Amino acid sequence: MKLARTVVAVALTALALSSCAPPTSNNAAATEDETSGTIRVWLFSEVNQDPKSAVVEEAVTEFEAAHSGASVDIQYIPVDSRAERFKAAFNDPSSAPDVAEFGNTDLASYVASGGLADVSEDIKNWDESKDLDSKILATTEVDGKNYGVPWFVGVRALYYRTDLLQQAGLEVPKTLDEVESAARAMRAANPNMLGISVGGAAQFAAMPYLWAHGGNIATKEGETFVSGLDSAESREGVAAYTRLLQDDICPAQTCAEFGGNASVQQFVAGTSAMTIGGDFNYKAVAESAIKDNFAVVPLPGTTEGTIAPAFAGGNNLGVFNSSTHRTLATDFVKLLASKKYQQKMFDAMGNLPTFSDVQDEVASSNPQVAPFIETLGAGTNFVPVTEAWSTIDAQGFFTGMYQKIVTGKADVETATTEAASAMNAAFGSK
Repeated sequence: MKLARTVVAVALTALALSSCAPPTSNNAAATEDETSGTIRVWLFSEVNQDPKSAVVEEAVTEFEAAHSGASVDIQYIPVDSRAERFKAAFNDPSSAPDVAEFGNTDLASYVASGGLADVSEDIKNWDESKDLDSKILATTEVDGKNYGVPWFVGVRALYYRTDLLQQAGLEVPKTLDEVESAARAMRAANPNMLGISVGGAAQFAAMPYLWAHGGNIATKEGETFVSGLDSAESREGVAAYTRLLQDDICPAQTCAEFGGNASVQQFVAGTSAMTIGGDFNYKAVAESAIKDNFAVVPLPGTTEGTIAPAFAGGNNLGVFNSSTHRTLATDFVKLLASKKYQQKMFDAMGNLPTFSDVQDEVASSNPQVAPFIETLGAGTNFVPVTEAWSTIDAQGFFTGMYQKIVTGKADVETATTEAASAMNAAFGSK
């Protein structure tokens, strides 16, 4: 999960840093482990809340029936205010939940605060854990320890207009170069449309280009991270993505500020021939005016037959370090994150499961998710797992790099050098 921010003034920078900085914590791990009483659970509220609530309530009923004397209090909290809520809970155990849903990009800062419990042994002793997708499980790790159970995952793939591709006499792109050429051709044939709607602020669409060309955001060296944005491979990936934000495909004056949602919305509105969107966008496209004229395939890599590595976004379920109901809390996490309830959450919300076998099951019976499951199977990547990523994200080092290039403020070499330097300062590596 990710929040996009544009910092436009010193005052806003201070605000962004205060809201995204790693939450501090003054509380130690609880020494009690009560086997009865009420466990408090924080889950994120949704625009369409009812289907999620129904599945959760079913899990609560099953849990309470299996745990005499125990009850579950579910509270739904807004995603946008999570930073303040978690920070307050880490500092005041009396206000903290026992279990919480959180985005996987927030993990490192929460662990740095000391607020989440290490559940590594609980996962090892959980029979179903052997089928967890190892790449997705890795997004719950900090220094080799797991601080949550992956509840669902989200990846992006290539959406395209079948009618426009056919009219242009083109085949489905099989490489990133073909994505570029197809986008250019479809805009030429339809000047009022974008060839592919992508954006300077759509970092999760840009990352696959970086990774597919052999580049990386950062690698861990010793106790810290070092940015890899200034490597030759990364620069090649950055250049390939920024070529999409040109007048003959997606003009910078229109697309430079697009984030992921804005990019997909262009496709939903019928004003773009292609886009890079998530499994979580599928329903909106399928209910739009273009519902009969689109298809989805994995975003290809640099060579035919390969798939560009996607960012593995998603949410985890974790146990608070301050919980005085550690066993009950862990049992509830394992139930709600189980194969049974991940299947139910897919049926209710379309959330992609994190178990490999459940992924295969939903793909076989739901053809629309097959491209996303195939993308997962090809291998995914993630942002650097460090609390410094909160600062990097808040200050827009990564997205700012792309926006400088497409607006002509810097060339690829200069922009990547500046971004790498800024990241390294945040990492404390140079």
